[in-house]
Amino acid sequence: MVIVEAEGSAQWQAATSDWLVASGCLYMMAWGLGCSSWDDSVDWALLGAFRFEDIPPERFVMTSWHENETLDDVFFFCKQCALHDSVNLAQTVLLHIAKQPAEQRIMDVYAQA
Repeated sequence: MVIVEAEGSAQWQAATSDWLVASGCLYMMAWGLGCSSWDDSVDWALLGAFRFEDIPPERFVMTSWHENETLDDVFFFCKQCALHDSVNLAQTVLLHIAKQPAEQRIMDVYAQA
């Protein structure tokens, strides 16, 4: 789950998307500032990782952006509704992009979802 509360450069976003794909991310949800660009960025990173050839079903990365939803709603979706066609999603990583850390606030909202 990518929580965007501060924007970075396009190059940083592309590098982060490459890292998400290389790290084994299977479902990337984006919320916040310019969140729709994360959907595209991770899609391009996935295509690049497989040299624009067939992607094995167990490595396919589902992507979604949640532009007009509350963070509470997106966390609920993440915990209760997000599924992958080929793999059980066993863990969630919360990537908070912000100028100031807000770990406790983010974790509290996630726990309540």
